[in-house]
Amino acid sequence: MHIRTARLNDLLVLQDIERAAGRCFRDVGMPEIAEDEPLSLKELARYHDAGLAWVAANESDAPVAYLIADRIGGNFHVEQVSVHPDSARRGVGRSLIDHLAAYATGEGAHALTLTTFTEVPWNAPYYARCGFQLMDDTSLPPGLRKIREAEAAHGLDRWPRACMSRTL
Repeated sequence: MHIRTARLNDLLVLQDIERAAGRCFRDVGMPEIAEDEPLSLKELARYHDAGLAWVAANESDAPVAYLIADRIGGNFHVEQVSVHPDSARRGVGRSLIDHLAAYATGEGAHALTLTTFTEVPWNAPYYARCGFQLMDDTSLPPGLRKIREAEAAHGLDRWPRACMSRTL
């Protein structure tokens, strides 16, 4: 596997990766998440155009995982990281996160943040193993508070959810 910036002709594949990765949520009683549509091509193109979309590609240069990020409050926020189930449990997601950490450090950021489900094994427990720590919801900075409010409005708070941060 190698990590590279996402290309415009990758975006349909990124949607397929998201759909495939999301199916695992059925196994933990979250079928609504499994059925949630991925970001639109227009939204993914925005990340591409901003230079904030990366893929992990196989030996044929086909994407098997991706990460998109936003700049929020001087740091970088992992908007989405998805690994196709056929490539899961091989360190691909961690490699993408580490790639973002190196990029963010080069850009002068001091932390990575993300929001995640706290009781899904491949969410908060996984991110903790990648160096993220839970944040106190009562003292979130404005940008993260806005993200959490949008997630709640989308119905994601039906399941325990939290912000996490990784110091760079």
